Order: sequence, then structure tokens, then C-alpha cells
Amino acid sequence: MRNSLKFKSLFRKSAIGRRIEFRSDSGQALLEMAIVLPVGLALLLGIAEIGRYANACLVVNHAARAGVQYAAQNRVTASSNTQIIQAAEADDPNMTDLTVTPSHYCTCADGGSSTCASTDCSDSRIIEYVKVDTETQMPSLFGFPGLPKYFTVKGEKIMRVSQ
Repeated sequence: MRNSLKFKSLFRKSAIGRRIEFRSDSGQALLEMAIVLPVGLALLLGIAEIGRYANACLVVNHAARAGVQYAAQNRVTASSNTQIIQAAEADDPNMTDLTVTPSHYCTCADGGSSTCASTDCSDSRIIEYVKVDTETQMPSLFGFPGLPKYFTVKGEKIMRVSQ
């Protein structure tokens, strides 16, 4: 008699016909895992991509800062574009596809514009600035749908040249 009660508690007859239903929660954990695992993995991979992008931004900005710091020492170093590029590239030798573009411009101390010629600012002195732009292409490790395969990372630093 006791065995028949156990059987009746595990299985029951349906109101329609003689279909028997199995009452158990044994597959629920597996189903939850099948739903949550891909979402969790996608989040982890996304966090890794964002971390890589943030690191690339730091490296590119530090390279621009290294180039502009070298150039801002004096007017001689500000006019040496090849040395500025070498200083920026030497900041992180592992960044092989870094593009460095140095430029310089001048203004008058009274706020007027200047072409860096010594005759431009008659009433005030010339203030020279150096600008270094850096850029690289960062490939995506994981091909997420809807996102590009390469991300462009840019850096820019401007500094006044010591006189």
C-alpha cells in the first residue's frame, strides 16, 4: 500500500485521457545554465574588449605626450620632426603600427595670429606651440556582430615650446 502512494505522488493521471506527467525539477538547472552561460560569456568577452581598447587609448596618448615633451624642450627640438616621431614611437616599442604626425604653430603674445615669422608680432613676442597627433588601428579579438573588425584609436597633445 505504501508503494502505491509513492507511485501516485510521483505520477498523476491527466484529466484528459490517460496521459501520465512526470513531476520533477531535474532539468531546470540545466535549462537555466543553457540560458545564462552564453550571456555571461558574451559579457566577459565584451569586458575584455573594452579593457583592450582602454589600454590602447592610454598607450597612444602616452606616445603623443612623449613626442610633445621632447619637442617642447626648445625651438631646435620643436623643428626636428624625425626626432619627435622617434621619441613618440620609443614610448612603446610594441606598438608597431603607430602613426605619428607632429606639427607646430605660433601665436602672438597679445592674442594675434602668427605664421612663426620673426616679423609677425611687432608689438609682442611670438609664442610657439607643438602638437603631436598619434593614431593606430586596434583589431578586435572577437568578431561581435554589428561591430567593426578594427577600431581607430587617436591621441593628441599640445604643449608650448620653451623659449
